[in-house]
Amino acid sequence: MHTVLRYVHGLFLQAEWQRGIISTRSSFTYRFYGVISHAFLLNQTKRTMQGHIIVTGATGVIGTELVKELDKRGEQVVVFVRSPESAALKIPGAAGYVRWDSFMESGEWTSSIEGAKAIIHLAGKPLLEGRWNEEHKKECYDSRILGTRNLVRAISNAAKKPDVFLSSSAIGYYGSFDRCDETGALLETAPGGNDFLAGICIDWEKEALKAEQLGVRLVLLRTGIVLSTKGGMLQKMLTPFNFFLGGPVGSGLQCISWVHIDDEIAGILEALDNPAYRGPVNIVSPEPVSMKEFASSLGGVLGKPSFLPVPKFAVQLLMGEGGNYAVKGQNVKPGFLGAHGFVFRFPDLASALGDLVKNGK
Repeated sequence: MHTVLRYVHGLFLQAEWQRGIISTRSSFTYRFYGVISHAFLLNQTKRTMQGHIIVTGATGVIGTELVKELDKRGEQVVVFVRSPESAALKIPGAAGYVRWDSFMESGEWTSSIEGAKAIIHLAGKPLLEGRWNEEHKKECYDSRILGTRNLVRAISNAAKKPDVFLSSSAIGYYGSFDRCDETGALLETAPGGNDFLAGICIDWEKEALKAEQLGVRLVLLRTGIVLSTKGGMLQKMLTPFNFFLGGPVGSGLQCISWVHIDDEIAGILEALDNPAYRGPVNIVSPEPVSMKEFASSLGGVLGKPSFLPVPKFAVQLLMGEGGNYAVKGQNVKPGFLGAHGFVFRFPDLASALGDLVKNGK
């Protein structure tokens, strides 16, 4: 029945999109089949699912690739998303699509926690998308803190708790700096910063740490700037470079602690599988670079010049307070990964950018 519903739903959508439009009638039919399919999937999840992996933030750049890799491994993946119907189109193949949002303290989603072997929590409102105001800052904060708090509460109420909880954080934990040489290499033992982004990360991790008290292995994924042509900093920089208008953002002296999307996924999977992984883990390449070096390397890969910097005041005009963070960075090294023998496929920037651009990753 599960397979039949998804097959019928998929055939309908394919036919409608090939026509080039979705009419009022077909949109209703789409929702009808989507709701039935979702209801069935949720019911199946509640009744029969054991040993599954829950992923929040599954429709983002990292989440989409992670779900694909988990599916290739034969894992039963249950995605927690705001719109199960949209998620089923974007990331087909999951074992379940469950309606969830960070502000939801309870609901049907809590039953999916029971019997899960792992939760990978990636959800959070994008911080550097659009101009900052107090409402945006509150939404960014709440989406992370409340979402994590509600998940941990659900874990505490589960009779059979997950073995591991992988919870996102970010290298903004350490603060934000104007120059690479403003600090030494920041390892996982470095103290937290005192700006707004650091405050979010610190409070985010505090909520996740409560899972440890429940006997669940916890890994805090302090992720750097994930490079992908499908989203994030690299995608934004590609457009001006392709029009021969590329260059560094801000002073060019700030540190970019980056990681190739493939190494990001590999790091998450290693944290999932390896019981030695606990606590904070910096997921960044071993070779951070300055923004100026990053722009120059990108220009070299694209065969385009890198001579038109975006001045700090322009970024601030566009993003408000957020612009102050967009032109700063952190000099972070993967201390934990290095100590545990993790091997990066793309340790240097030139090879990473070359692979991403060539293969459209």
